[in-house]
Order: sequence, then C-alpha cells, then structure tokens
Amino acid sequence: MKIEMKDYCKTIRGAEVLKHISATFTSGNIYGLKGENGCGKTMMMRAVSGLILPTSGCVEIDGKVLGKDISFPESIGVLIENPAFLNAYTGFKNLRFLADIQKKVTDDEIREAITAVGLDPNDKRSYRKYSLGMKERLGIASAIMGTPELMILDEPLNGVDESGVEMVKNLLINLKKKNKLIIMSCHDSEDLYSLCNVVIHVKAGKITDTEGEAQ
Repeated sequence: MKIEMKDYCKTIRGAEVLKHISATFTSGNIYGLKGENGCGKTMMMRAVSGLILPTSGCVEIDGKVLGKDISFPESIGVLIENPAFLNAYTGFKNLRFLADIQKKVTDDEIREAITAVGLDPNDKRSYRKYSLGMKERLGIASAIMGTPELMILDEPLNGVDESGVEMVKNLLINLKKKNKLIIMSCHDSEDLYSLCNVVIHVKAGKITDTEGEAQ
C-alpha cells in the first residue's frame, strides 16, 4: 500500500489546521507523528483515514483519490483519540458490533485481536467495569482486528499499564514485519523512536522535519 498526501490543506472554521502537507507512507513501515498537542498530528490521521476532506490538495491511496475515487481506505483500522464503546456490553460484543458494519471480520479474528492485546475474549464483564488500561487495550484491538493493511493509532500507549506497553510494542513490530502500514503518534519520545523507523515532526499544521528512512 502507498499513501500520498499531496499539498494537503485543511481549514476549519477559518483556522488553517493543516498547511501544505506532503508526505508518503508505504507498507512495511511504522511512521511516528511527533509534536505538541494541537500541532496537527490527529488532523493528519483524520485526513489519511478519510474522516475529513481537504480544502485543497488530496490524499491518494494506491493511486485512488480519497473522497473522490474512494470514500475510505479499503482496509483500515483506526484508533483516534479516546476509544468509545457501549458500557453495557462485553469487550467481545463491542468489537462484534464494529465488525458487523463491514462484515469482514470473523469471531475468531475478534478473539485473536483481544488476546493479542492481553485481554480475555471470554471475559463476561461489561465495558463499564473495565479499567482505563483495559479500555485502551480494547481500543487497540478494535484497530487491529482482521489485520487490516493500514492501521492509524493515535496515542495507543496512553493509559496502558507498564506490562501492557511492551506487549503492544511487540504487537506493532510484528505487524510491521507482516508488511502492514502503521501510522501512530505517541507523547513519549523514547517509545516513539523505539517503534518507528520514520518520525515526522509536525508543528502548527506543517511538517518541519522527517527522520529515518522507509523500508
């Protein structure tokens, strides 16, 4: 998979939140977005996900223009900002509801994703009774279930306990080895640099620097 942001600009309520962003993302890499809160990292993720459309410029995915040729990336898992699930249902049931939207993910794949983040797919507790760390892990599971080609992860380690951080990092590294494309942000620079082979610096809606090389 190849994703190209071409001179992408986005204005919201008179404020230019993304300014002439040009970047290329390819499969088999983990790209890290680095910058202060409000710098445009999450907006870049929304742009690549098809959740916002450009004021000018475009996003192309394997040559198809997002918002024109396709509405969303054809194989994507997304965790942007805080995960939101239904309090009254189990983790498995919540992911089943999400999977039913496109009917591409099997029950076994849901169980695999839940297990991969260190949760029990047979846990009968409702989401309401999950700890913060468990909720974050379930959010990650929702983005990786069915192993989509593209995974967008906004602060996936935020709120995850220390033992869970290493588990999630190993999970992401293994997904990279399977030639998946991962775009993520992380407030912890050490974690970001240990995971990502390309780090993109974002400030005031602009890319200011890029470190590392895509494979």
